[in-house]
Amino acid sequence: MTNQDNQFKKVISHAKEYGYVVQSSEIYDGLGAVYDYLQNGVELKKNIREYWWKSMVQMHDNIVGIDSAIFMHPTTWKASGHIDAFNDPLIDNKDSKKRYRADVLVEEYAEKLLIKAQKEITKAAKRFGESFDEEQYKTTNPRVLNYLSKREEALQKIGKYLEANDLVAVKALIEELEIACPVSGSKNWTDVKQFNLMFGTKIGASADSNMDLYLRPETAQGIFVNYLNVQKSGRMKIPFGIAQTGKAFRNEIVARQFIFRMREFEQMEMQFFVRPGEQMKWYETWKERRLAWHLSLGLGEENYRFHKHDKLAHYADAAADIEFNFPFGFKELEGIHSRTDFDLSSHEKHSGKKLQYFDPETNKSYIPYVVETSIGLDRMFLAIFSKSLQEEILENGTTRTVLRLPAVLAPIKVAVLPLVKKDGLPKIAHEIITDLRLDFNVVYDEKDAVGRRYRRQDAAGTPFCVTVDHQTLEDNTVTIRYRDSMEQKRLQINDLKTVVKDEVSISNWLQKTREKK
Repeated sequence: MTNQDNQFKKVISHAKEYGYVVQSSEIYDGLGAVYDYLQNGVELKKNIREYWWKSMVQMHDNIVGIDSAIFMHPTTWKASGHIDAFNDPLIDNKDSKKRYRADVLVEEYAEKLLIKAQKEITKAAKRFGESFDEEQYKTTNPRVLNYLSKREEALQKIGKYLEANDLVAVKALIEELEIACPVSGSKNWTDVKQFNLMFGTKIGASADSNMDLYLRPETAQGIFVNYLNVQKSGRMKIPFGIAQTGKAFRNEIVARQFIFRMREFEQMEMQFFVRPGEQMKWYETWKERRLAWHLSLGLGEENYRFHKHDKLAHYADAAADIEFNFPFGFKELEGIHSRTDFDLSSHEKHSGKKLQYFDPETNKSYIPYVVETSIGLDRMFLAIFSKSLQEEILENGTTRTVLRLPAVLAPIKVAVLPLVKKDGLPKIAHEIITDLRLDFNVVYDEKDAVGRRYRRQDAAGTPFCVTVDHQTLEDNTVTIRYRDSMEQKRLQINDLKTVVKDEVSISNWLQKTREKK
């Protein structure tokens, strides 16, 4: 087992043990690729959603939010292209009987080549020291050039073949690259086939009047069909945005990697409506803004990178992903797409309703172009949780497991601990909880020695522990302990709220995104 595999298993185990995420219907042996968020998980998820919403809607005077229905008229999905083109290219290994996305197999092959190239560069950097010129080395070293050119060629080919829907060529490419099944190690592949990912259902009181419906595979279409309602009722002027969070559903045949790829998941999307011809300017702007938002959480700039799409979706004229370094490598976390006027034009055509915008500045009517930012809330949860889970060796040689969640997102902000369960200390602890509860999510913990309670709260991700002891009875002070540094300070009970608020306030954290703009 690799270190990556081992770390990922720890993430999944820790998520269950500390009340974050478990497999759905676990007592019935579970349901594949469907998960439930428990008491801490639902709080972390809510906090991520709120952090996104406030930064996206509250901090912009030209972006508003909506909440559209999961069920939509079925013609919506004909207009959007989902009925005809929302497919995954799947391939089976005949020996392991495992099914894979063909494009992902090629992308993982390309990623391995990039890692090999990076190892060569890292070794050279150590060898040459300060005089090392990385760009020159990448363009002149034969081994690095070979790795990078092979990678680029593979990605270009898979993009071209999928765009042409040439599934025979896709299989031939997998065979040409000698890609083996990760489970069996064999290269005995079936033909590639396309599978539509939408869940179908029906609506109606009887079989005669039933209408075929779909569970929405994305939240974006709910924004597009409501764009004119929002524009008119809110008197919005171009450019403006509409944001939405909500559930989406995809019949993922190859669902794996815990909550990274699920059949029922939540999206956080914003569609930004702009003048035709200005989409590239806004596309670059939103790439910068979204990366700044991610970096504000302090998970490490080295864990993010942009990946430009070689194969564009039918609606896009530019697309890039913000990829994150998950325990299983760099994978897509957020997509930024320039969707042109495809969606609104298509809905205008299929609905027969005029969806044009009259621009008072140009005195012209036109269908706006759209720049989209779309992030999976569950993937964001996994990125934060997996990067926060750490084991560290302390000065005394013991090991501490700590979940270093950004304090602004932590489910529980403060744990209040009476040193002993007598002498009036629990009473004071409960009074502190009553005072803090209006502003923060807090817990009371009196079981075990105080050191063990500290460790338990470290592992649960609680950023602050407040200990009530006998000195509290004398001078009304308590000890506040910081999760990440384990530093302890003495302060007045009346100062607790201010100290914690400074550390967990959304406004303080979002200020970092402003500073990076």
